[in-house]
Amino acid sequence: MKRKIKDILAAIVYFLYEKGILRNRIKVHTIDETIDELLHTDKSMVRFGDGEIVMIRGIDLMLQQAAPEIGEGLAEILAYQYDDLMVTVPDIFRTLSDHHKASRQFWRDHLLFNRKTYERYCNKHRVYGSTFVSRCYYFAGDRSMCDGWFAKIRKIWENRDIVIVEGTRTHNGVGNNLFDSASGIERIICPPSDAYVALPAILDACLLYDKDRMFLLSVGVAAKFLAVELFRRGYRVLDIGNMDMEYEWYLRKAKDKVPLEKHNIAGEEANRQAAVRDKAYGEYLRQVKVWL
Repeated sequence: MKRKIKDILAAIVYFLYEKGILRNRIKVHTIDETIDELLHTDKSMVRFGDGEIVMIRGIDLMLQQAAPEIGEGLAEILAYQYDDLMVTVPDIFRTLSDHHKASRQFWRDHLLFNRKTYERYCNKHRVYGSTFVSRCYYFAGDRSMCDGWFAKIRKIWENRDIVIVEGTRTHNGVGNNLFDSASGIERIICPPSDAYVALPAILDACLLYDKDRMFLLSVGVAAKFLAVELFRRGYRVLDIGNMDMEYEWYLRKAKDKVPLEKHNIAGEEANRQAAVRDKAYGEYLRQVKVWL
């Protein structure tokens, strides 16, 4: 019964948004507009998904405990201070008609409880990027656009030397061609949870690289703070979150979310064992320059 009441309330609130009765002052680019801006400029990007929004409210996530300094810092970043650091939020304020049924319900529920957070901290004078740029497969009711989206995304780092900063289980690009267009790949491997505590060590490892490197971040909430700090120091940095997972689902034409075997492999020894049966893990180990 409680679930049914919540769904009804969420549907009512969203109806009011769609009809303009609840005023929406948050402007968000489409996925195509977001990709094109990243492709044709040197802008960096920091992404806010549902997790970062609820953490502003002081709610723990599975891989990151909340703290006042984290919530306050996220709220400050969400305010979109810098012209060349694109901030993305979920493009959910105009319509959810392009989402499949389960995704529509998820985002209606999310907006029911978090609408005031967006309204309080988002900058009404900015146009945000779409967070779905890195989660552009699962949500879609019509997935025919994904071919074009991923083709353009892969051009963003074409012929660039990239540094992937990720958790121990993430394995961005391992077993697929997401980053094959890059000139070279190196990796910094971070703690799998509560990476915010390790930010000083992660930043020190990143600063060993020259500014011609492009950084791609997959370290959860910590990525927001790392992205801002690297951007301030003159690097181009893209917070890509779980893009690799979406790309894997896209390649498999998965109808729903499916677990990935590579997410069960953590640490040097486990990757060495995996390399015996799949050379992709051997290449991954050669790319890793720092284990934190």
